[in-house]
Amino acid sequence: MNHDDERHLRRAIALAAEARAGGNPPFGSLLVGPDGDVLLEERNTSITGDDITAHPELKVARWAAQHLDPATARRSTMYTSCQPCNMCTGAIERSGLGRVVFALSNEQLLTLKPSGGFPPVPQDGPALFDEARLPVDGYYT
Repeated sequence: MNHDDERHLRRAIALAAEARAGGNPPFGSLLVGPDGDVLLEERNTSITGDDITAHPELKVARWAAQHLDPATARRSTMYTSCQPCNMCTGAIERSGLGRVVFALSNEQLLTLKPSGGFPPVPQDGPALFDEARLPVDGYYT
């Protein structure tokens, strides 16, 4: 981690503070392009926007997928106040971004939450493999 990484992480933390001050969960992210310019800043707006998916990491990944060519995306870095959740990680991978730098890890975040997070939702599966594979088979090749 270098001085620029620390500077951008501090900005992500400041964006998290702004989100909290605005009535939202305290998370913030920014995207820095290959030349070092800040391309986008986002805050969590899941409460004020009445959208459980309004995580800043997801908003940045969506923007990158819509506005950056693959080569630029690969050379860009997302800085975020906390390690991205599974939903956001999936979006980041699909956006083609080349790097994520975060401040708090998910494990550290859980120590700061009184309940430790949301209760797990039971899942059953896998099932019906022969049927479920038909629409998927060959798609990724």
